[in-house]
Amino acid sequence: MNLKINPAKIDFVTLRLFCAIARTGSITKGAEECNLALSAASRRISEFEETVGSSLFDRSTKGVSLTQAGHVVIQHALRLFQGFEQLSNELSEYSKGMKGHVRLWANMSALTEFLPSTLYDFLSRHPEIQVEIEEQLSGDIVRALHEGFADIGVFADGTITTGLDTQVLCQDELYIVCSQQHPVAQFQSLGFKECLAHDFVGLNRGSSLLELTFRNAEKLGLQMKLRVQVRSYNAMCEMIAANLGIGILPIQACKTQVNAMNLRTIKLNEVWAHRNLLIATKSGASLSPAACLLQSHLQAAQS
Repeated sequence: MNLKINPAKIDFVTLRLFCAIARTGSITKGAEECNLALSAASRRISEFEETVGSSLFDRSTKGVSLTQAGHVVIQHALRLFQGFEQLSNELSEYSKGMKGHVRLWANMSALTEFLPSTLYDFLSRHPEIQVEIEEQLSGDIVRALHEGFADIGVFADGTITTGLDTQVLCQDELYIVCSQQHPVAQFQSLGFKECLAHDFVGLNRGSSLLELTFRNAEKLGLQMKLRVQVRSYNAMCEMIAANLGIGILPIQACKTQVNAMNLRTIKLNEVWAHRNLLIATKSGASLSPAACLLQSHLQAAQS
């Protein structure tokens, strides 16, 4: 017979009493520990046994001991109390001032354009929280979330996000960047197809930006002539300034380098030039209170 237990008929007072009796081996001692009259304690245990459909204690003149069913129930009861204790401890962190450690992995666009001011505001409000930030390529961030090395990730769309919960944070716009001496410097705007006639400076493999440009070149039936690959926007700008090729870059994230190196920016006439930055966590993952608080702050900052 399959017995379905109604959780509404089981309360924490009864579970606490059950655990106390199991530990002391005495209904009388268990009742005293829980500040209950012996008659009330006996009634609660009888009703509990009726609810679970099995006797939980073997009773004798020497006291009580757990039955096989009782041993099963005690394991679940202890887990429930541990969970309740953890909940109480975590909630108390909010009233005392949140403490915790959050691992945040983000791509270069997010770190240079979006996160600095937002993180400053968050850490000013929650000085006891430590945020460990890693700058990584979008593909590496996704893997870190899946493997548990990062709690929260911020990266550009275009990366496969299966198994992640994502939300759009903000947009950045991609521009063509070149030296003042490059042949395309004369244009105010260009389509991507015209750009493919020239050498490119790009990021290393694993970058969502590189994958985005490769994918759109393939759609045109053409290939990018990738002359130089580096790991950062700053290095890209250095190579572009040396006239080693043109680059496709998020303009807001690179405006300091672009201005300092006197580079030319040209509007990229493509729908995909408007790119989303995503915030992501692993689907089903249990975030710490500090991580939940940071996630909510980042999402609210752009709402």
